[in-house]
Amino acid sequence: MSLPPLVEPAAELTVDEVRRYSRHLIIPDVGMVGQKRLKNAKVLVIGAGGLGSPALLYLAAAGVGTLGIVEFDEVDESNLQRQIIHGQSDVGRSKAQSARDSIKETNPYVDVVLHEGRLDNDNALQIFADYDLILDGTDNFATRYLVNDAAVLLGKPYVWGSIYRFEGQISVFWAEHGPQYRDLYPEPPPPGMVPSCAEGGVLGVLCASIGSVMVTEAVKLITGIGDPLVGRLMVYDALEMSYTTLKIRKDPTAEPITELIDYEEFCGSISDAAAEAAAESTISVKKLSDWLGQRESGQRDFVLVDVREPNEYEINQIPGSVLIPKGEFLTGEALEKLPQDKQVVLHCKSGQRSAEALAVVQGAGMADAVHVGGGVAAWVSQIDPSQPAY
Repeated sequence: MSLPPLVEPAAELTVDEVRRYSRHLIIPDVGMVGQKRLKNAKVLVIGAGGLGSPALLYLAAAGVGTLGIVEFDEVDESNLQRQIIHGQSDVGRSKAQSARDSIKETNPYVDVVLHEGRLDNDNALQIFADYDLILDGTDNFATRYLVNDAAVLLGKPYVWGSIYRFEGQISVFWAEHGPQYRDLYPEPPPPGMVPSCAEGGVLGVLCASIGSVMVTEAVKLITGIGDPLVGRLMVYDALEMSYTTLKIRKDPTAEPITELIDYEEFCGSISDAAAEAAAESTISVKKLSDWLGQRESGQRDFVLVDVREPNEYEINQIPGSVLIPKGEFLTGEALEKLPQDKQVVLHCKSGQRSAEALAVVQGAGMADAVHVGGGVAAWVSQIDPSQPAY
């Protein structure tokens, strides 16, 4: 699908800009007019993380005149494996400010606008209104649906990317010219079914592969060249080194988007059963530490079950735990491994997976089972900082 250029060209390029962008200028399809369109473009990137990092750097290098960054988080050492816009000296800094500094080092002619805070219903429409194009590389479903619905309401196109382990997906959603995100995914997956990158991991260089395609689509939309991924989903498998393109069509029966909704409730971080179980049966890592001391002295008896994956268990552990991955609770296999004469205490990395396992265990009749709020992440932070975090 050929589309008209998204942005009108700027009045001129300076001599220094001509020097900088000369390799673009000698491409007939881009040329002086295309580069002026890039200079005049305003692009908003949601997140300065795995996908946002390469996207921001390449958008800046390409000469996009204004880059907006929506980001609330700080740089953590675990980010540096893939978030290449940040460096060791940025650990602990605002990701937005760190990204801005890297962009300025890459291209001082780019105007960087920071939106430091979470994207939500109160600010999304106001922020989006000032930009021609949005790039969404977030890793949670609530934000993805919020970005889609805000873009639809404002008539804005956006480039979407997603990564997990060795696979990435990219598409361009623009309701006025083709499908939107809800045509691909009408509803979010059941809570707990799709792990995030923080739970399942991601090959660092995959971010560059998918982020660079996102920027390619942005450049095509801005300049009006090529065939954008409107109505198509590109799936990349890094292990097979294969690209597959699937057609996406509008759903003629879909309900029209007329307003922003409660996206946390729509997506849900955990199931209703897990939320209900956790509300009554959560202990802190401090209480768990006390219980472990009592267990060692013979005053209390329970089994501590880690429901993470084996590779996570190798990184850090709460002493005295046994490993039974969450998947075995969902299939029922785990119930055969649990003692019937001891209290069951469950934990994961942060508390979501263990809450889902808790609902299964309590549903099987083990009413005194509990789970650990904050999981091993809270244990390392509050009880044993000598262990590595991830």
